[in-house]
Amino acid sequence: MEKPASETWLTAPIRAVTPTVNRQACMVYIYPSGPHLGTRYLLGDKPIVIGRGEDCDIRMQDNSVSRKHALIEPMTDGFVIRDKQSLNGIYINDVQTSEARLHDGDYIRIGNCIFRFLTGGNIEAEYYEEIHRMIIIDALTQAHNTRSLNEFLERELARSARHHRPLSLVLFDIDHFKAINDEYGHLGGDHVLRELSARVRRTIRREDLFARYGGEEFALVLVETTIDQAVEFAERTRALVADEPFHFEGRAFPVTISLGVATTCGDHAMTIKELIRQADERLYSAKRSGRNRTVAASVLHR
Repeated sequence: MEKPASETWLTAPIRAVTPTVNRQACMVYIYPSGPHLGTRYLLGDKPIVIGRGEDCDIRMQDNSVSRKHALIEPMTDGFVIRDKQSLNGIYINDVQTSEARLHDGDYIRIGNCIFRFLTGGNIEAEYYEEIHRMIIIDALTQAHNTRSLNEFLERELARSARHHRPLSLVLFDIDHFKAINDEYGHLGGDHVLRELSARVRRTIRREDLFARYGGEEFALVLVETTIDQAVEFAERTRALVADEPFHFEGRAFPVTISLGVATTCGDHAMTIKELIRQADERLYSAKRSGRNRTVAASVLHR
């Protein structure tokens, strides 16, 4: 069975096709964070049941996971995963499936839990590469995480001050996100976060950084970008979200974001905390003035 292409949030890397060797295959738990984060589950020559039940081989104590959710079976040339008539289904690279052949690097979502399937000639190296990704990347959205954001801002603020060059920060969050969670459940809310991230990531320049700042809030760090240029980019991002409906379980619905923009031109007094504070204040000004808009330097853009 051919593997379906990823549509949104997770795209498996292109790797050389290597026959799976059972004793070298494993699944790494990468989301959500908690005591299981980074756990490696080795796969062998026996079927593995994943679920919430006490008799499962891999037990996930998450209400989005069915008692017996999925089955991984070894084949002569690899592994196949099958849905055991679960409530929330299984997804391979964000494409729902009832049965699929697993390929090296695949992301497997079971309920709200995400694993990565690894195999090949150097599974140890791939495992530690995945651990490194977990340190800097948010597993749900594939945007950078807060740690990565802070490190990037510290480096770019120093460069901005040294060369007196502009640096802009855009903070934005999803309007009425609680209402989305209430209407579509947390799986629906997670879907919106992934789809929004996928839309925005396609627009980011290589030198810039896109990060999940927390919950439904995101950050864009725009290098060598003036306040006017940052506002223009923020408005394009706002339209990118607002102009096309989101879809979940056959239903279409609108999503909007509010944005705040702050810029420094190399002010030596500017710190990470101060730049974020300025952008955050303008974000909440956008919220107070009606949402689905951008605010920069107390000026409204819509």
